[in-house]
Amino acid sequence: MKDVKIAFRKPIYPVSEALQQYLEKHNRTTKIQFLYEDLLRFSDSVNILDKDGKDTLWLGVMYPEYEFREIEANLNKIYTLLHSDGDEATLPYLKVDTIDFCTFGNSKPFRIRVRNILNDNYTNFYIKQADASRIYGLELEDLLSPNRINFLIYKNTLIEEHILGIPGDVFIQKHLFNCTELEKAQISKEFVKFNERCLIGLLGDMRSYNYVIIPIHDFDQVIYRIRPIDFDQQSYEGNLKVYLPQYFKENNTMVNMVLEKLKPNSIEQYRKEVRSQIVKRVTSSKSRFDELISIMKKEDIAPEANVKELKTALQKLTYDVNFKYCKTMGDIIETGIKFVIRNYKKAY
Repeated sequence: MKDVKIAFRKPIYPVSEALQQYLEKHNRTTKIQFLYEDLLRFSDSVNILDKDGKDTLWLGVMYPEYEFREIEANLNKIYTLLHSDGDEATLPYLKVDTIDFCTFGNSKPFRIRVRNILNDNYTNFYIKQADASRIYGLELEDLLSPNRINFLIYKNTLIEEHILGIPGDVFIQKHLFNCTELEKAQISKEFVKFNERCLIGLLGDMRSYNYVIIPIHDFDQVIYRIRPIDFDQQSYEGNLKVYLPQYFKENNTMVNMVLEKLKPNSIEQYRKEVRSQIVKRVTSSKSRFDELISIMKKEDIAPEANVKELKTALQKLTYDVNFKYCKTMGDIIETGIKFVIRNYKKAY
């Protein structure tokens, strides 16, 4: 199976005034006086290795003591905003255990681990450079998928909660072989649905390390869910295959399992289920979806050549002539959703 290549790193697109107003209206903003750049003042760093001694591509960063006290206080406040609507009653019991920095991703994220000293429970969250196309990805995931996304924006700073789960590459390597045949069939079904949601929402680059697999215990069985954790390649690439996880070599094990466990008619059934579910979600949150898309349609979050390549490929795939008239990635998303609504609204 051929692999899909992404040749260039996507640039960071600034948050427009219209998008900022949308985020404020829907409680996605915060006024805490802390910026991404404040975390760049670290004085030293060490490579972080996993338990097998492999480089994780994360750096553990350290700050002068006088700066760390101020940084820790702000990070603890951010934690309360994400998880308890800013309730400061827990602040005396919060401690920042670690701050890690990754130079690998587009947004160059910091990973913050906050611990409650009363019970030693800890929670991670991320601070990144705000990127308009990434924010569109987070919002579309919240609107179109069964998953809810919690994030906040302050100026050029994006704060995201941690998404729990087993990274796809780790699950494939260390856990998949322990699954029963029934569980493998269920995971195959979820991968088909995940593949379809990525295409409809134009979420790209879903290699196995960019999504997590979540085991959920349900009475006498374990069921699995798949959800993305990286939204850097939202609505940017022109190559249609970038939006289909099945074409990345890192997912070959999952693709082969789907072909082994599911018949073609079952695969098509699960794809139709996803489309009808998306129709329900768009219909139930139509005003918010329309508001977001109307802003997205006016923004250039991808090169014109990429828009042209992608709309041509989608027109060939769907035989929908409306893709021909798309001028932006927002136009393409809207046209794709309208296509799904026209063809699958009757399915539910």
